Order: sequence, then C-alpha cells, then structure tokens
Amino acid sequence: MPSQPDISLICRSVFAACPGALLLIDERETIVLANPAATELLGYAPGELIAMRFDHVVPAGTRERPVHASLELSARRKDGRQVMVEITLAPLEDAGAPLLLVAIRAVGEHVQVRQALRRARYSECVADVGRLAVDTRDPYALLNRVPAAAASAIGADTSVLWRLEPNQLALRVVAGVGLVDEEAEGALMANRVDTPPGFALAEARPIIIEDYRQERRFDVPHWLLRQGLVSGILVPLRDRGRTIGVLALRSRRAQHFGDDEVYFLRSLVNLLSSSLQRAESEEALAHAQRLQGIGRLTGSVAHDFNNLLTVIQGNLQMLAALPALREGDGRRLVAAVTRASQRGTELTGRLLAFSRRQTLRPARVDVAATLHALADMLHHTLDPRIRITVDVAPACPPCRADPGQLESALLNIAINARDAMSEGGLLAFSAAPAAGDCVAITITDTGCGMSALERERAFEPFFTTKETGRGTGLGLSTVHGFILQSGGSVDLASEPGRGTTVTLRLPSWHESADVTPPEPDALPLPPGLRVLLVEDEDEVRELAHAALVSLGCTVTANADAAQALITLEREPSFDLLVSDIELGDGMRGTELARQATQRNARIAVLLVSGLVAEASPADASRRWERLRKPCTRGELARALSRALAARRP
Repeated sequence: MPSQPDISLICRSVFAACPGALLLIDERETIVLANPAATELLGYAPGELIAMRFDHVVPAGTRERPVHASLELSARRKDGRQVMVEITLAPLEDAGAPLLLVAIRAVGEHVQVRQALRRARYSECVADVGRLAVDTRDPYALLNRVPAAAASAIGADTSVLWRLEPNQLALRVVAGVGLVDEEAEGALMANRVDTPPGFALAEARPIIIEDYRQERRFDVPHWLLRQGLVSGILVPLRDRGRTIGVLALRSRRAQHFGDDEVYFLRSLVNLLSSSLQRAESEEALAHAQRLQGIGRLTGSVAHDFNNLLTVIQGNLQMLAALPALREGDGRRLVAAVTRASQRGTELTGRLLAFSRRQTLRPARVDVAATLHALADMLHHTLDPRIRITVDVAPACPPCRADPGQLESALLNIAINARDAMSEGGLLAFSAAPAAGDCVAITITDTGCGMSALERERAFEPFFTTKETGRGTGLGLSTVHGFILQSGGSVDLASEPGRGTTVTLRLPSWHESADVTPPEPDALPLPPGLRVLLVEDEDEVRELAHAALVSLGCTVTANADAAQALITLEREPSFDLLVSDIELGDGMRGTELARQATQRNARIAVLLVSGLVAEASPADASRRWERLRKPCTRGELARALSRALAARRP
C-alpha cells in the first residue's frame, strides 16, 4: 500500500506558500509561526517574528476581539513606521493547544478608495450648497444649511457657525447641529484668543484639534469635554478681507480631520461668504438707490420751498423798512414772521445737506482739537451721568471738511447718543488714520441701540425713533449727506440693548493740494450798474428786481434763458448777469452764463439757486459767483460785488 502523506509537513508548506500574511499565536499571544508574506509586510527577516509578542506588532492586540471578523488596526513595522492593516482571527481546532490563526492584509489600496469616495462626497456637498447659493436670494437659508451639510458629509457629531458681532467683542451662534444649551442659537462667546473661535479668528486660518483633552493653545469649554468630543476643526469665515465668523466641527473619534476636510470646509465657507457679500451688496445698492431717490425729491422740495421763502423774506425786509412798521406791534409781528421764515430756511438747509446740495467750504480740520473742544462743551451740557472720553491716535492726520458742518454733524450724533442713554452711560469719541488716505472718526454710545429696521432707515429724512415732538428726524440724514458730499462715507453699527457706533470717514488734508485760493476783495457797486436778471418764478423775479433797483442798478428782467439771449443780442453792453440756475424746462442758468460770457467776455455772472452746490466741476472752474436763496439785501449786494471782482480783466 502507498505510504500516507505527512499532513503536518503539508500544512507547514501551505502556510509558508500562502501569498497573504499569516501569523500563528498561542494563548499568551506569542507568535509561534510567521510566513514569509508576514515578515515582508512587517519588515522583519525570516525567523525574527518567532517568540515575539503579538501586541508588539499590532499594539491593539487580540483581547476581546471577535473571531471571524475583519478589523482595521494599525500595525508597527520593524523600522517603527505604522501601516494600516486588516486582520481576521480564526481559532485552530484540534491543534492540541489553544492557537489563533491571524490573517493580515495591508489596506493601503482600500484607504485610497475610501479617500476617493470621501472626496467625491465632499464635492457633491459643495455642488449642492453652490446650487442653493445660486437659487436662493436669502443668505440666511445658506447660514442654516452649511453647518448641517458639513456635519453630514464629514460624519461630525456637532457643527456650529459663529458670526462676529458688530462691536468685534463677541461671536454669536447663528446655526448648528448637535448643540447643547451653552451653545444654543443666539449664545455668545467672547472674541478672545483663549476661546476656540477667538483663537481661529486671531490666527485667520483653519485650526485642527487632534485631542481636546490635550489642547493647550486655548481654553477648552468644560461642556465641550462633557459631551465626549475628542477632535475638531475651526475654519474662519472671511468677507472682503475681514474675518467675520468661524465654522467649527467636532467628532467623538480621534484624528477625524485632515487636509481633505480643510479643503472641503474652505470651499463651503467661501460659498457662504460669496452669498453674504452678494446679499449685502444688493441690499446696499437698493438702500443707496432709495436714498438717492429721496434725495432728488428732497432737493426739488427744498428748491421750491426756497423760492417761497425768498418771496416771504424779501417782502418782510421791505415791510421792516417801512416807517409805519419800524415801531410798535407791527415791528414785533414782522420780527416774529421773520424768525419763523428763518427756521424754514434752516429746515431746507438740512434737506439740502441730506441731498448733498448744500454749500461747503472745505478747510484743514485738526481732528484732535475738534473732538476735545466738543467733549468739553458736552461735559457742561449733557447729563452728568454720561461719561465722555476722547481717544485720538498720535499719528492721526488732519481731515479735509467744512469745519462748521463737521462740528454740527458730531453734535447731531452726540445728541442722538444722549437721547439713547436716558439712565447715563459712556459716550466715546475716537479718531485714527484709515485705509484709502482717510481719517476715521468714531462715536460710540452704550445706549438702547437700534433694531435692524431702524438701522436700515436711520439715514432717511424725517425718520426718527423718538417720541412725537422730539426732533425732526433730520439729524443723521444731514450727517449722511454732508459726509458723502465731502467725499467720505458713514457706517452705522447697532443692536438693541448693545449701543450704537457711528464711524465717519473723511479725506485727509494735504497742504499742496488743498490750499484754497483767497477770495477777491469785495468792491463797492458802481452807480448805474446794468444788470440782466433772469428768473422763471414771477414773484421771485419781481422781488429780485426791486432789490437790485434799491441797490442803484439798472435792471432788465427776463423770464427764461431764450428771452435773455435775445436781450443780450440786442443789448450786448450789460455789466452783470444775475440768473437762477433752475429755469424751468428750458436752458439752465449755467448754460446761459456760458453763452453770455462767450458773447461778452467782460460780463460778470452771479448764479442764484436754492441748490447752489449742484454746479458741475466745469462750471466751478469758471469761478462764477453763486448765491443761495433766500438771501438778504446785504448778502445780495456782497455777492454782486464779488461777481464784479471775479470777472475777467
């Protein structure tokens, strides 16, 4: 009979020839046999693994591991490098002693597949959020969507989105998933480098936390550890160069976040930033268009109102000059009506300031001196419970503005701040150089603040949050118009119960570029001055005619520019053209002045309007004298004298 084969020898031969890595370990987890594939995978020479403990090679060991199940573990090679492996444990029956067969397979190829799938999942998530960003006009829908989408794609346990408060002192939770009470929507966390989001803001880059229990860069909140969270990632949210928030994801697994997650989350927050920028730009454009429309309407109303005030005040001046009204009740009545009309003039002045059509006289303004002088005055006039501080940066340059209008603007803001602090508080003025060759003047109060609707309408004329009878609602609107007309900008930040901050940005003063040439000296009016008067309003024309005659002028009056040009053609020897700028539907006064000076280079020009600051740069370069309506007889005489002095030699 043929001899029986040696089964033990055959088993050893098969064990050695197996292409997969195999180990045989005993009950003490000592390796008793290793095939060549195992020694090659783990970097050992033949025979070196024998008698070595299994947990030296695979630190997780085999304790309490289910048999016949595949486990992903990290194996340690002889050179110390880690390699991800998949092991399967199987007990050997009838081996005479407890033995385990360990099949080991490197999973590097599987890691690459999983990485590709993970990246595909991230790309799909970014695409979904991108479609939502395009379809929705509401950025807040995206604010709520991003944290949940990020947590779902990554498999994070919690996700939270913070936005920086306008005062830059805290971050507010605006959306999230898996949040606890300490981090519920609306909760605040201080913007300090010792808090997780504050640290990310300061670093302005993604921050990976491998183990919150070992974190030393910032203080980890106790409630975060209480949830059993181990790893995390913080990604700043940026908007036009400014960091405005932080997206944070956390996991109860270690080493959950890496470069792929950084790239993915950056893509998400960039989409969110773009959506917020678009929404804010559209809102700002709509607001600017609304203010522009109101400004045009306001300017037109002010122009018409000034014509009425011109007639009223002109006739009052004539009445006051009558002998019968120089004393007694008549004089008092005329004075009372005159004061009322002057208040009307001030009101139209504020309307013109809002519509950016007031007359400005820019000059060099020492910002520090202006703020200290204003603070000194307010110390004596405001509620003593209001503390006033001034902080001007040493390198703060002077600004270019109309000094009187700037003081009025600052006073308007201070009065609003006073009204918002009925129980007292802090009113802080500060100034410093700003980007774009500007000076930033900031006024901050600790008052009741404004709602979102109030902030949106704060610069509209006649809008006020004060009770009936207190204020006209023109304070901030005139500030807005003055600053924009001066070439600057205004920012307002406020929330209910958290005070208000108004920032005025004005151009810096430059001596070489901003020196204003001196005005020519006023000359006495020559007797018999020949004046061509052009005014489309009948009553205003009659009043102006009478005023010019009273000054010794010989006056020819026309109702429109076309008629005036015919008069100039017939009588070219006029000394002075006095014309309203707005002449109804026909030619404007500026074009009439241009044609008149082309025909007669010696003619002087005085342009009159309630919108005197609306002249174009080309008009201003001709140095035509301008006079705002309504005006007094003396103001008219001085303007005529300046016009004569400024005409070409």
